[in-house]
Amino acid sequence: MRICDKRLQQSMNEIKRIAGIIQSIGFECTRCGTCCSAVEPDSNLVMVTPAEIREIMEGSGFSWQEIAKPYPEKISHGADHTYTLGWCIHRIDGNCVFLENSGCRIYQNRPWICRTYPFVLDGDIVRTYPCPGLGREISHKDAMAIAKNLRDRKVAEETDEAKIRAVLQNEKIPPGIFVVIDGEGIHPVPR
Repeated sequence: MRICDKRLQQSMNEIKRIAGIIQSIGFECTRCGTCCSAVEPDSNLVMVTPAEIREIMEGSGFSWQEIAKPYPEKISHGADHTYTLGWCIHRIDGNCVFLENSGCRIYQNRPWICRTYPFVLDGDIVRTYPCPGLGREISHKDAMAIAKNLRDRKVAEETDEAKIRAVLQNEKIPPGIFVVIDGEGIHPVPR
Protein backbone atom coordinates (compact mmCIF):
# COMPACT_ATOMS: atom_id res chain seq x y z
CA MET A 1 0.00 0.00 0.00
CA ARG A 2 1.40 3.40 -0.96
CA ILE A 3 1.84 6.09 1.72
CA CYS A 4 -0.86 8.29 0.14
CA ASP A 5 -3.34 5.38 0.08
CA LYS A 6 -2.48 4.48 3.68
CA ARG A 7 -3.07 8.07 4.89
CA LEU A 8 -6.38 8.21 3.02
CA GLN A 9 -7.45 4.92 4.62
CA GLN A 10 -6.43 6.20 8.08
CA SER A 11 -8.38 9.41 7.47
CA MET A 12 -11.49 7.48 6.40
CA ASN A 13 -11.18 5.19 9.44
CA GLU A 14 -10.94 8.25 11.70
CA ILE A 15 -14.01 9.82 10.10
CA LYS A 16 -15.93 6.54 10.50
CA ARG A 17 -14.87 6.32 14.17
CA ILE A 18 -16.02 9.88 14.85
CA ALA A 19 -19.28 9.30 12.94
CA GLY A 20 -19.96 6.21 15.08
CA ILE A 21 -19.58 8.29 18.23
CA ILE A 22 -21.85 11.00 16.82
CA GLN A 23 -24.48 8.40 15.93
CA SER A 24 -24.31 6.90 19.43
CA ILE A 25 -24.81 10.38 20.95
CA GLY A 26 -27.46 11.38 18.44
CA PHE A 27 -28.19 14.83 17.07
CA GLU A 28 -30.71 16.71 14.99
CA CYS A 29 -30.73 20.49 14.74
CA THR A 30 -34.02 21.82 16.14
CA ARG A 31 -33.49 25.27 14.55
CA CYS A 32 -33.95 26.85 17.99
CA GLY A 33 -31.19 29.43 17.43
CA THR A 34 -29.78 28.94 20.95
CA CYS A 35 -26.25 28.34 19.62
CA CYS A 36 -26.44 31.70 17.83
CA SER A 37 -27.68 33.58 20.89
CA ALA A 38 -25.83 34.64 24.02
CA VAL A 39 -27.11 32.27 26.70
CA GLU A 40 -24.23 33.45 28.89
CA PRO A 41 -21.36 35.85 28.14
CA ASP A 42 -19.47 34.75 25.02
CA SER A 43 -21.38 31.44 24.83
CA ASN A 44 -21.87 32.04 21.11
CA LEU A 45 -18.46 33.48 20.28
CA VAL A 46 -17.53 32.08 16.86
CA MET A 47 -13.86 32.32 15.90
CA VAL A 48 -13.20 32.60 12.17
CA THR A 49 -10.12 32.61 9.99
CA PRO A 50 -9.49 35.12 7.22
CA ALA A 51 -10.31 32.38 4.68
CA GLU A 52 -13.70 31.79 6.32
CA ILE A 53 -14.41 35.52 6.36
CA ARG A 54 -13.61 35.79 2.66
CA GLU A 55 -15.85 32.78 1.90
CA ILE A 56 -18.72 34.48 3.75
CA MET A 57 -18.00 37.73 1.87
CA GLU A 58 -18.10 35.95 -1.50
CA GLY A 59 -21.30 34.08 -0.67
CA SER A 60 -23.18 36.93 0.96
CA GLY A 61 -21.91 40.28 -0.28
CA PHE A 62 -21.24 41.44 3.30
CA SER A 63 -18.04 43.38 4.00
CA TRP A 64 -15.29 42.17 6.32
CA GLN A 65 -16.40 44.73 8.95
CA GLU A 66 -20.02 43.52 8.77
CA ILE A 67 -18.90 39.91 9.27
CA ALA A 68 -16.05 39.96 11.76
CA LYS A 69 -14.48 41.89 14.56
CA PRO A 70 -11.28 41.35 16.53
CA TYR A 71 -11.43 38.55 19.10
CA PRO A 72 -12.41 40.33 22.36
CA GLU A 73 -9.51 39.13 24.51
CA LYS A 74 -6.71 41.71 24.38
CA ILE A 75 -3.14 40.72 25.16
CA SER A 76 -0.63 43.30 26.37
CA HIS A 77 3.04 42.73 25.75
CA GLY A 78 5.20 45.36 27.32
CA ALA A 79 3.96 48.86 27.89
CA ASP A 80 3.16 49.69 24.27
CA HIS A 81 2.02 46.50 22.48
CA THR A 82 -1.61 45.36 22.52
CA TYR A 83 -3.01 42.67 20.28
CA THR A 84 -5.51 39.86 19.94
CA LEU A 85 -5.21 36.55 18.15
CA GLY A 86 -7.78 36.26 15.40
CA TRP A 87 -11.30 37.23 14.48
CA CYS A 88 -14.82 36.34 15.55
CA ILE A 89 -18.25 36.72 13.97
CA HIS A 90 -19.81 40.07 14.76
CA ARG A 91 -22.69 40.01 17.26
CA ILE A 92 -25.47 42.48 17.89
CA ASP A 93 -27.08 42.51 21.34
CA GLY A 94 -25.39 39.18 22.03
CA ASN A 95 -26.79 37.44 18.96
CA CYS A 96 -24.91 36.41 15.84
CA VAL A 97 -25.32 39.09 13.20
CA PHE A 98 -26.53 36.38 10.79
CA LEU A 99 -29.30 34.99 13.03
CA GLU A 100 -32.70 35.68 11.52
CA ASN A 101 -35.93 34.04 12.73
CA SER A 102 -33.95 31.13 14.26
CA GLY A 103 -32.25 30.60 10.89
CA CYS A 104 -28.86 31.48 9.46
CA ARG A 105 -28.58 34.03 6.65
CA ILE A 106 -25.23 32.57 5.59
CA TYR A 107 -26.02 28.88 6.12
CA GLN A 108 -24.28 27.69 2.92
CA ASN A 109 -21.10 29.59 3.88
CA ARG A 110 -21.24 29.22 7.66
CA PRO A 111 -17.94 28.80 9.56
CA TRP A 112 -16.44 25.45 10.67
CA ILE A 113 -17.64 25.95 14.26
CA CYS A 114 -21.23 26.33 13.08
CA ARG A 115 -20.97 23.32 10.74
CA THR A 116 -19.85 21.06 13.57
CA TYR A 117 -21.84 22.42 16.53
CA PRO A 118 -22.56 20.99 19.12
CA PHE A 119 -19.58 18.68 18.56
CA VAL A 120 -15.88 19.44 19.00
CA LEU A 121 -12.76 17.31 18.82
CA ASP A 122 -10.58 17.56 21.93
CA GLY A 123 -7.55 15.62 20.75
CA ASP A 124 -9.16 12.35 19.68
CA ILE A 125 -12.13 12.72 22.04
CA VAL A 126 -15.51 13.87 20.72
CA ARG A 127 -17.09 16.33 23.16
CA THR A 128 -20.42 18.13 23.01
CA TYR A 129 -21.77 21.49 24.05
CA PRO A 130 -25.25 21.73 25.58
CA CYS A 131 -27.87 21.63 22.82
CA PRO A 132 -31.55 20.65 22.70
CA GLY A 133 -30.84 18.64 19.52
CA LEU A 134 -28.58 16.13 21.27
CA GLY A 135 -29.95 12.63 21.81
CA ARG A 136 -32.06 12.65 18.67
CA GLU A 137 -31.66 10.07 15.94
CA ILE A 138 -29.12 10.91 13.23
CA SER A 139 -28.56 9.12 9.95
CA HIS A 140 -25.21 7.54 9.13
CA LYS A 141 -24.86 9.95 6.19
CA ASP A 142 -25.42 13.03 8.39
CA ALA A 143 -23.09 11.67 11.09
CA MET A 144 -20.40 11.10 8.45
CA ALA A 145 -20.83 14.67 7.16
CA ILE A 146 -20.39 16.13 10.66
CA ALA A 147 -17.44 13.80 11.32
CA LYS A 148 -15.70 14.88 8.10
CA ASN A 149 -16.30 18.54 8.99
CA LEU A 150 -14.91 17.93 12.50
CA ARG A 151 -11.76 16.35 11.09
CA ASP A 152 -11.37 19.10 8.48
CA ARG A 153 -11.99 21.77 11.14
CA LYS A 154 -9.29 20.26 13.35
CA VAL A 155 -6.78 20.28 10.47
CA ALA A 156 -7.72 23.87 9.53
CA GLU A 157 -7.37 25.06 13.14
CA GLU A 158 -3.98 23.37 13.54
CA THR A 159 -2.79 24.91 10.28
CA ASP A 160 -4.01 28.37 11.31
CA GLU A 161 -2.38 28.08 14.75
CA ALA A 162 0.95 27.18 13.11
CA LYS A 163 0.65 30.20 10.80
CA ILE A 164 -0.09 32.50 13.78
CA ARG A 165 2.97 31.13 15.61
CA ALA A 166 5.07 31.87 12.52
CA VAL A 167 3.75 35.45 12.36
CA LEU A 168 4.53 35.94 16.06
CA GLN A 169 8.07 34.61 15.55
CA ASN A 170 8.84 36.48 12.34
CA GLU A 171 7.09 39.84 12.56
CA LYS A 172 7.30 42.72 14.99
CA ILE A 173 4.16 43.95 16.69
CA PRO A 174 3.86 47.68 16.01
CA PRO A 175 3.90 49.82 19.16
CA GLY A 176 1.10 52.11 20.21
CA ILE A 177 -1.77 50.59 18.22
CA PHE A 178 -4.13 47.69 18.78
CA VAL A 179 -3.64 44.93 16.18
CA VAL A 180 -5.11 41.59 15.20
CA ILE A 181 -2.61 38.83 14.58
CA ASP A 182 -3.95 36.05 12.37
CA GLY A 183 -2.47 33.43 10.08
CA GLU A 184 -1.97 36.04 7.35
CA GLY A 185 -0.11 38.67 9.35
CA ILE A 186 -0.57 41.69 11.61
CA HIS A 187 -3.52 44.01 10.96
CA PRO A 188 -4.09 47.40 12.64
CA VAL A 189 -7.59 47.75 14.06
CA PRO A 190 -9.31 50.99 13.10
CA ARG A 191 -10.53 52.99 16.07
